[in-house]
This record gives sequence, structure tokens and C-alpha cells, in this order.
Amino acid sequence: MRRRTVTAGNLEELLQVTEPAQASEQAAARPAAAPPRREDHGLRTEFEFELPRGYVDEAGTVHRHGSMRLATARDELRPQIDLRVKENPAYLSVVLLSQVITRIGSISDVHAGIVERMYATDVAFLQDFYRRVNSEGHTRAAVTCPHCEGGFEVDLSGGRLGES
Repeated sequence: MRRRTVTAGNLEELLQVTEPAQASEQAAARPAAAPPRREDHGLRTEFEFELPRGYVDEAGTVHRHGSMRLATARDELRPQIDLRVKENPAYLSVVLLSQVITRIGSISDVHAGIVERMYATDVAFLQDFYRRVNSEGHTRAAVTCPHCEGGFEVDLSGGRLGES
């Protein structure tokens, strides 16, 4: 058996040579198919939130509602090589949040500069939200009423006042 070295340049050629003739004829006769349907495995990968204060953009518009996706291993590793993080380890959370926040209000291009300009209470909220979503898999927290000392759950993602 002969070994071949495969590079990006000759991968297509190798696939064509090794593909059976019948399969290539069937592929040519078949019309272009729709992209494969994604199966819903019940895994929630994006979570909505509402900032306590809100991000104020250059035009003075306040953006409070947003969404954050689950972090990948790459999201957690990438800040480790970022020069800003190497110079100031506290900057890690800014870089990490900017990678996993998919939207704040009408802003879909969330970058480190936007997270830098957020109020400290909003950044603290997002850090806690990130931890809950990625380690616990949900946005609920157990709380105790200070008056009756009864326990109940609230959803930290936000909602209208008085809702949990």
C-alpha cells in the first residue's frame, strides 16, 4: 500500500481520484440539495439578558436587551494570548465577554471597546451571567425574601419589573 501526503492544494484531486465512478455520476445527476437540517437536541446555546443600567452608545441611545451564546474552549483560550490580557490580567473578562455577547440592543458587532465603555454594574452582571450560563447551564438563581424568609427562584436574564 502506497502512502500519500495530503495538502490543502491536492485534497480535491485526491477525493476525485478515490471516489467511485458511480457516486460521482449520481452526484452530477442529482439537483443541488438544500443544506442539511439542523437537529434540535434540546441544547440551549443562546441566552437573552437585560442589563441593569444599559450600554449608552455615541448617539446617547441606551441599549439594555441583548444575548449571549455559550462559550467554546476557543473562546476561553483566545484571551490567554491577547497582548492586552498579558499586560493587564484584569482585561481578560472584557475580551472574553466581547467574544460571547452576540447582541446588545441593535448592536450586533460587539467588541472589546463596547464592553470597556459599559458601566461597572453591567460588566459585573454580565460576568455573573456568563458564569451561570456556562457552568450551570441556566440563568436562574435561588433567593430568599428578606421579610418572610421564604425561598424562591428568579431568572437573572431580566424581564419586566416585578417578574421573576
